[in-house]
Amino acid sequence: MNDNKKKIIARLRRIEGQIRGLERMLGNGNECVEVLTQLSAVSAALKKTGLEIVRVHLGDCLSGMTENSAADLEKKSKDLEEVLARFLSLA
Repeated sequence: MNDNKKKIIARLRRIEGQIRGLERMLGNGNECVEVLTQLSAVSAALKKTGLEIVRVHLGDCLSGMTENSAADLEKKSKDLEEVLARFLSLA
């Protein structure tokens, strides 16, 4: 596993911890503003992580494009289109 993917996994684990914190906050009856602040932090972290996942995936897809056959390039192009479409639907 490369460094970029390790960093993404670490981010996801931090987000997982933030979500557990949100669960505890709700269970403990924390103030609404505190809960919403934490929710906003989780949302921002997910968006940043999503961007990083797309960046890494695009980099991986594009890195070997000049070395591949036409069929491989066509498949990668379709993969890129699908990734972008799915990512844009999250925004």
